[in-house]
Amino acid sequence: MNDASTPAHPSLQTRLTRQFGLQTPLVLAPMALASGGALAAACAQAGTLGLVGGGYGDLAWTQAQYQLALQNTGSDGARARLGCGFITWKLDEDASALDWVLAHPAAEKPHAIMLSFGDPRPYAARIAAAGAALICQVQRMEQVPLALEAGARIIVAQGGEAGGHGMNSLNSRATITFVPELADWLTVHAPDTLLLAAGGIADGRTLAAALVLGADGALVGSRLWATHESLAAQGAKAQALVTTGDGTARSSVFDILRRKNWPEPYDFRAIRNDLHRQWEARIDALRADPAAARADYDEGVKAGDFSRAHATVGEAVGLIGNLAPAAEVIARMSTDAAEVLSKTGF
Repeated sequence: MNDASTPAHPSLQTRLTRQFGLQTPLVLAPMALASGGALAAACAQAGTLGLVGGGYGDLAWTQAQYQLALQNTGSDGARARLGCGFITWKLDEDASALDWVLAHPAAEKPHAIMLSFGDPRPYAARIAAAGAALICQVQRMEQVPLALEAGARIIVAQGGEAGGHGMNSLNSRATITFVPELADWLTVHAPDTLLLAAGGIADGRTLAAALVLGADGALVGSRLWATHESLAAQGAKAQALVTTGDGTARSSVFDILRRKNWPEPYDFRAIRNDLHRQWEARIDALRADPAAARADYDEGVKAGDFSRAHATVGEAVGLIGNLAPAAEVIARMSTDAAEVLSKTGF
């Protein structure tokens, strides 16, 4: 396993690893309510950039989990690989969690802040003033100039395969075509801006593919969601282990059931369970009268019944073979990616 004293394989040394002091070109996706302090710290200690999932900007949750991440990394080099991520349109309603994170003393400040799903420009100045690198996630080429205007040092190209929130099926891109197109565009228009691939990256082969496509690294969600340190429910993780890549769907069903008023054109990918199937062809009816379905969903969550409660994973769920510590997952992905790249002469 790579750590601060063990250099990564030469083929995995990229602009991302060099600029951010990483041992492997991986970044933990800041998954709301899953990427807590323990997971972010484990990823940072394993040589990746660990982003706490500030998500909807809940101040108390962000405080507890970011403090836990600081405690679990101590004062060594791993602390410099911590960051936080937020849903941008929720910051428009309340940015207190972002301001709290940025107000830390220098040794505890986040090394990076990731913003997704909205205009990052109103927050760019305060992030830059804190010395944090701005990471902006995009789903379409047309969103890239806005991210660059905000001063993003890293652009995340999120394909529709990704779990959780992303662009709906009508507007989303596939990772395998989006990443190289954006890589070519950045080479011409913003050559110093780094690029991460997101969506469908869950093992060494897919990490290697991201690098070959022109990315400087990968943002990993689903595979690190299925780890010991993840805050995802055990029942949800167990369901993921028996689900293939055929078994997820992208829709607004679970946002409606969870009372999340997401703006178009974004929706949510999760395992396509019984409750989702019941409503996926009747979304307008669900939106018009959600009370009974919400009660059913709430009971499922309370009972840990994932035929009704949701499990947030993407199409890469079929590549998740086991639940393991995050460090073990990162080491395996890195070793396998280096082996693939060495065979291809990359």
